[in-house]
Order: sequence, then structure tokens, then C-alpha cells
Amino acid sequence: MQSDTQTENSISFDEFKSQVINDYKTAVTSRECSLLGRREVLTGKAKFGIFGDGKEVPQLAMAKAFKNGDFRSGYYRDQTFMMAIGELTPEQFFAGLYADSNIENEPMSAGRQMGGHFMTHSLDENGEWKNLMEQKNSSSDISPTAGQMPRLLGLAQASKIYRNVDGIQADKFSNSGNEVAWGTIGNASTSEGHFWETINAAGVLQVPMVINVWDDEYGISVHAKHQTTKENISEILKGFQRNEENDGYEIFVVNGWNYPELVDTYQKASELARKEHCPVLIHVIELTQPQGHSTSGSHERYKSEERLNWEKEHDCNLKFREWIIENDFATSEQLEDLEKQIKKEIRTAKQNAWSAYLKPTLIKKKEFLKVLEDAASSSSNSTFINNIKSELAENKEPLKKDLVTAARKSLRYLIGEDSPAKDALINWLDTYSVQTTSDYSSHLYKEENTLTEVLPTYSEDAEEVDARIVLRDNFDKIFDQRPETLIFGEDSGEIGDVNQGLEGLQKKYGKFRVSDAGIREATILGQGLGMAMRGLRPIAEIQYLDYLMYCLQTMSDDLSTLHYRTKGKQKAPLIVRTRGHRLEGIWHSGSQMGGILNLLRGMYVLVPRNMTKAAGFYNHLLDLDTPALVIECLNGYRLKEKLPNNLGELKTPIGVTETVREGKDITLVSYGSTLRIVEDVAKELLEVDIDAEVIDVQSLLPFDLNHDIVKSVAKTNRLLVIDEDVPGGASAYILQKILDEQNAYRFLDSKPQTLTAKEHRPAYGTDGDYFSKPSAEDIFEKVYAVMHEADPKKYPKLR
Repeated sequence: MQSDTQTENSISFDEFKSQVINDYKTAVTSRECSLLGRREVLTGKAKFGIFGDGKEVPQLAMAKAFKNGDFRSGYYRDQTFMMAIGELTPEQFFAGLYADSNIENEPMSAGRQMGGHFMTHSLDENGEWKNLMEQKNSSSDISPTAGQMPRLLGLAQASKIYRNVDGIQADKFSNSGNEVAWGTIGNASTSEGHFWETINAAGVLQVPMVINVWDDEYGISVHAKHQTTKENISEILKGFQRNEENDGYEIFVVNGWNYPELVDTYQKASELARKEHCPVLIHVIELTQPQGHSTSGSHERYKSEERLNWEKEHDCNLKFREWIIENDFATSEQLEDLEKQIKKEIRTAKQNAWSAYLKPTLIKKKEFLKVLEDAASSSSNSTFINNIKSELAENKEPLKKDLVTAARKSLRYLIGEDSPAKDALINWLDTYSVQTTSDYSSHLYKEENTLTEVLPTYSEDAEEVDARIVLRDNFDKIFDQRPETLIFGEDSGEIGDVNQGLEGLQKKYGKFRVSDAGIREATILGQGLGMAMRGLRPIAEIQYLDYLMYCLQTMSDDLSTLHYRTKGKQKAPLIVRTRGHRLEGIWHSGSQMGGILNLLRGMYVLVPRNMTKAAGFYNHLLDLDTPALVIECLNGYRLKEKLPNNLGELKTPIGVTETVREGKDITLVSYGSTLRIVEDVAKELLEVDIDAEVIDVQSLLPFDLNHDIVKSVAKTNRLLVIDEDVPGGASAYILQKILDEQNAYRFLDSKPQTLTAKEHRPAYGTDGDYFSKPSAEDIFEKVYAVMHEADPKKYPKLR
């Protein structure tokens, strides 16, 4: 079903006619999938449907201009495009609708996303890069409106990097930067901030990006007059139009039902973006949405009769059909025969997909019924178990959960009994539960060795320097040894970042590798995400930890879920660099840690206490495939550290704590800048005969993989977690890990406690910090109170 990229000018009439009929077949196939897909949702076989009907013809034109090596970053109505490039069959379309967890049947997400979310596989069975230049590529879709835009920018920027930076091994990723990143978005979603930020950034960067706006005048039920100034996105973007004096966009407006004009427009857009690295906007107007927004409602509720009639007359497939007949490519009768054949094929595809979805569960059901029969025959509660068995036997289309539910309920009737049949039932349930849980839980993180450690080494006359020098010189080694690495962010380029950790590196490595970015965190993150998906190793710098809030949606919904939602078929090993901790004031307080830990599962979250540790993390992460957030201590850049002589090589293990001070009375756990305060307090505690063990967490995600903290608690029998986040934030997360996962409660003689900041954001100034976050005196008194409770004679009440 794949569309050829040839045009009418380069082939014979018969060849062009064949292409046109093949395109029409693809359009009708896609439409029939949408129509039948909606019915499948309404019958209950699928949970939700959002389809690409009404957008078929422009997507055919886009597919014709789309070449091997190109990338799509789209939204959930691009099924016709995916069919046209040969990456989506009707069977796969319905498998997605049914949430088939077999990635062979449902290669778009293995049932982890709703139907309508598409991707191609960038990684092979071993998790290694495929040759992306030998295939047409689609980055994995996400549902949040306009969420695909930041990533689109990075996918396009990768071509610019490959064109302008020497020394990168790019065979699998680029042909001299001639690839185009194609974005698609609904007209209503252009109201989102991510759209505007990306449009602006792409115009500044001049990257090969073609953004397609599918305009059917509505956003769910809300008309364009409520969405867009002048009700016209291309009209209000005219100021972005490039001219002889200024870079900008090339902007095209084309009717979505006009097949020849669409093909011509997309060919022009492709050539412009590909050769000149000029961003292009194609505003595709006069589109329709025959079935409304989704299966959640009907568009008859909000569209006028006049609009509905207009949509019927201007349906792009109908207009395409009329054009075919008018130009003698086929007769109406020939097209009717083709349409009847396609309807039959789609019904067959639907049934095949449903049968393939059910088959493994039906096989397991047959196996399980025999296990259940044996359990019932040996039980005094056989009547109850047989009732469960009969109900399951009558279920002709069971889900996996139906089998597990039946097994778990049956075990309730076997309480207190002991038999081989019961053991067999337990074994069946345990085995099947592991298998099915993996279907929905695997690949959150890539399996890789994070425990490698290369300690810093020092010359005998090692100099003590400002800690920023350690970072700067380590980045120098990285950029010298790894041409695929680059860093960018606010103030990162010319001045070498606000704390001079990149001082002089732009001059040495050029503006493409060490670069400034505008004040636009969402697209800074998107740049890194997209480039990482194309084989580069970017480091995206977000100036301060609290600025992370501007790009947290993209980090949470896109970056951290990518490996999971593609079941290991795509990756984006982006490093996000920022700084925070122990800052004075509401807006630079670092008190988002609890939220970050909850929202960024799928990423590593690393909290080095000094810049040598941070340098080791950067070196280590560049050998790994999981995206990560590294939070440097803002008040540590001017502190003195010894300068290692193995910069670029030292590695800090990920998921490993470090005991920075051994003790026997109580275990104190912290991280980042607060850890330094804890270390100082531990020395003061010796004055009152309290010997504290101090542990630096170092890595919050993953957390203490070796379970070293519980070993400390087993020795001291007491635990205090100190954190600058709000109550119930990171400290609660740490405590849950220690108590629930490491079972440290077994060794506690005192209640485990936390010491956190106040519930409000820290007030400004030194006093504000002192009375908002844990101070040295707070930590001292909290530890002393724990010891007073344990031994009031030895440790009389302090106050």
C-alpha cells in the first residue's frame, strides 16, 4: 500500500494513473478502518476510538514527499500517512484498537497506548540502533495536544547538526543533513504554548521542519473563532514569512480536498526544507471530520445543519473520487467495485486482528480450566470452584484479567487445604501473572549496567580549584572525545553558563556544539529529545531546577515514557543538566523534588553533592541509553575541590549510595547541598557523644540498588532522613524505599523519622532560608531528640 514518491512529471501517464488509483485505495482503506473502528468501540470490543477520517488526501500527499531517513512527529489522526508509507496495515490498526500486547501484532505500542498513536521501530531486538536511513521513521506519538511539537524541533535540528559538525559517525542517522522532520497538528491545538514556542524556535534555528496544520475548523466542539485570532493560523503567522532580508518560514495554504494541488505543494515544501534548511508551514484548510472528534461524542450536537451538509459535499475522499472520474483515471463503476472489495478486506482484517488478540488467552483458558477442574475435584469447596469454572468456560472471548481473577477467587476456597492440585493452581497463577504483568510493565528502564565505578585519581601535587573548573575541564574532555555530544541552553554558549562550567568551550568547539538558546525551556528539552532520537548525545541545560516546571510536561509525558510506551523500540538518551538546592527564595528553592520523582519515572534522577561526582555522572551517562536529570548544587561551584587527573574517564555509579562518614548510633540519610550540612552536624554531635553514620543518596532514581542503607540501619538501629523538600516529598519517597523495599523496620529501635523544609516555599534571604529549611541546629536537635528518647539518662532533655 506504500505510496511512491515519484511525481507526474517524471513518469508516464499509465504509471501516474496507477499511483492515483493506489492512493485512492489507501484513502478508502483508511476511511473504512475508521468507520468500522468506531463501531468496534460502540460494541464494547475497544475502549476508545479517535480516527483519521477526513484527513486522508493531504496525508497521501505528505507521504509522497516523505523520504527514507525522514522523521514524523505527529498526532493521533495520521493513520492514512502511516498506511501510505507502508508502516501500518489494517490488521495492525485494529490490533491497536484492541490493545493487543503482542508487539508483532501491534507494532505501534504493544497495546500500551490508545489506537491512533503511531511509531516505527528505531531499535532492533537487542536494543541497538537500526539503520534509520534505510526506513521511513515516525517518532512515537503522545496524546497531550501539541506535545509532539518540542520533539519535532529536535528531530529537525539533528539534520542541521549532521550537516555542520564534522567527525560524527552518522551512517545510520543522516546523509549530510538532508532529512526533513515532518510535524502534524490539528488547527485547534495551535492554540497551545508548545506550538508557538516551537514555531518561534524553528524560525530562529532555521531547521528542516515541515509543520502541517490539519484544519477542519473545530477543536472537539469548539469552533476556530474561539481558538485562533482571525480564525486562521496561517494568516496570523504571516509575520514569520521569510523574505530577502530576513530568515523565517515559507508558508503554504492549500485545500485539503485538492489532490493535485496537495501533491505539488508537498513536493515544493520538501525540496525547500531539505535543501535550504528552511522551516515550512503548510496550512491545510477545508478539511472535514466525518465522525466527529472521537467515540466520546457526536458532532451533530455542535455543528449546524449547514456545516454538516458542507462537510458531506467537501469530504476529501469524495472530492478525490470525483477528480479521478473527471480525469478518466477510472469510471464510477470501477471505483464502486474497488470500494466493495476494500470493505470486504477491512472486515476480514478486523476479524483476523480480533482472533489474533484472543488466541493466546483462549489457549491459556483451556490450560487453566483443567487446572481449575483438578483443584475443584480435590477440595471440599468444589461447588464454589466449579461455579467459577463454569462461568469462565461460558466466556467465549475472555480477557487475561478474567483468567487471573478466576484463579485468585478460587484460591479463597482453598484456604487451609493442602493438595498437589492447589500447588498446581498457585504455580499456574504465579507464572501467568508474571507473564501478563510483564506485558504492561516492562521496559520502563533499559536493562543496563549502572553500577560501574571509576574513582577519581589525583596527582601528588593536585591543585585545589573552584569546583566549576572540575566540571568545565570534564566537559572539555567529553567534547574532545565524543563528537556526537553537544550542549545548549540559556547562557550556555558565549558566556559558558551562568556559573562558568562551560567557560571557553564554545570558542573551542563551535556554536553548533556549545550553544545559547532562547528563554524557552519546553523547546530546549524538545531539542534534546529529538536529537537523542536520531543518534546524537545532547545535554540540554535548564538553568535552574525550578525552571524545569516549564518543560516538565514534555519530560513526563514524552521523554520519560518513550522507552516504555514503545516497548523498547525507541530511545532518547538525553541528559538534562540543571542546578538547585539550598537556594534562598521561593523561585529558586528546589522544592519540586517530590513532584519530579513521581513524574519522571523512566528517567534517572541524580543528585551529586559536588562537581567531581557530577562529572562522573555525565561520563557514565554517555555510555548508557536511559535519559537522565542531573541536579548540580548551585552553591557548590565556588567551593574548592581537588582537580582529578582522569577527567573524562572517572565514573560515578548510578543507583549506589555512599557512606561518607561511618558511625554507630544513628543513620542520617540526605543528598545534595543539605548533605554537606549533615556532615558538619555529625562532627558537632560527637561533642555530645553521638556517633552518626552519614549516607549520601547520590541517586534518587534508581535508589540504593545494593540496599546499603538497610545495612547501616541494622548497625545503628535508628534512621533519620533529612531533605530540603516539603513534607511528604522526596523524604517520604526515600523512607518508603528504605522501609518497604529494604524492610529496614526489622532493625529499628526508634521510630524512623524525616526532617524536611516547611510546607511553604522558602522565604527570601538568609533568614528566610534558615527558618524555612532544615538548619544545622534543626538537624542537631532532631538527632538529639531521637537519642534522648532511646536513652534519657545519657542524653537529658535539650529543651
